[in-house]
Amino acid sequence: MRKLSAFVVAAVALVACAAAFGDQPSPQDPAGRSGDILGIVPVHSQAGHSGGAGGNLSYHGGPVMHTNATYAIYWLPPGYSLSSNYEGLINQFLTDVAADSSKTSNVYDSDTQYYDGTNGNILYSSAFVQGIVDTSPFPANGCSDSYTSVCLTDGQLQAEIGNVISANGLPHGSGTIYFMFTPRNVGSCFGTSCAYSSFCAYHSHFGSGSTLTLYANMPYAAWVPGACGSGQSPNGDDADSTINVASHEHNETITDLLGNAWYDRRGFEDGDKCAWNFGSSIGSTSTGKYNQLINGHTYYLQQEWSNRSTGCVLTGL
Repeated sequence: MRKLSAFVVAAVALVACAAAFGDQPSPQDPAGRSGDILGIVPVHSQAGHSGGAGGNLSYHGGPVMHTNATYAIYWLPPGYSLSSNYEGLINQFLTDVAADSSKTSNVYDSDTQYYDGTNGNILYSSAFVQGIVDTSPFPANGCSDSYTSVCLTDGQLQAEIGNVISANGLPHGSGTIYFMFTPRNVGSCFGTSCAYSSFCAYHSHFGSGSTLTLYANMPYAAWVPGACGSGQSPNGDDADSTINVASHEHNETITDLLGNAWYDRRGFEDGDKCAWNFGSSIGSTSTGKYNQLINGHTYYLQQEWSNRSTGCVLTGL
């Protein structure tokens, strides 16, 4: 959890800042975050909170991502598997989000109402750079959980992301997000919290300055659908459930990349406040409903919080 002193400083700064709005942060209840682990998507059984209870998001002085570039890393050693179109659909989704940059017709436009004190409002300006298949073997289990035979710690995930960046000459910095996707039967933990029993995804960062690295841990959501499944599969593939939580973490990294920008008085970020809240569907395919049409493709995504609407939204503000 955040240290109490850090919250006190943030609260004092917030009172002094006339531009900030929304409820004051509460150091007693920093939900959805544990140290540098941010935007934790809870499993269905632990997702009983009401988004409105924490009020609007407040600005705490940190940076936002005005533009963003995304990379997808698929850590897939020999012997492990993904669904037939898992990689293709996730790459398509990130490509579509980029293709519809600046449009007001999908949930990413909600981010543009948020800002920082350096460069003003967030732009809906995303670029998908590439997907990378990493066939390096998994290290010895650093943790254990009841759902998988392989369990990776957050430190092991960070180390492998760093390895991929170094091996491919990829950039660090506050404008780039690395999504780490792991296959079936692979879990992960930070502390005593583990995928499929406590969480479905989270975002975080490591390094600083020229080595700052933003990333999201993306377990295979459909491995335990009762915990992390989206309930609809418009593309008829396990990737649909992972795409939902990837959208959650993408939006939150944009609006709160270091955990000191936008969150409510309970510590919830824009995605946390609307987790598992999908709103109304706008159509269906032969395999499931969808509520987003992004670059002509169908997706079923959770809503994101809008201060302007004081509620969860799927399009615009």
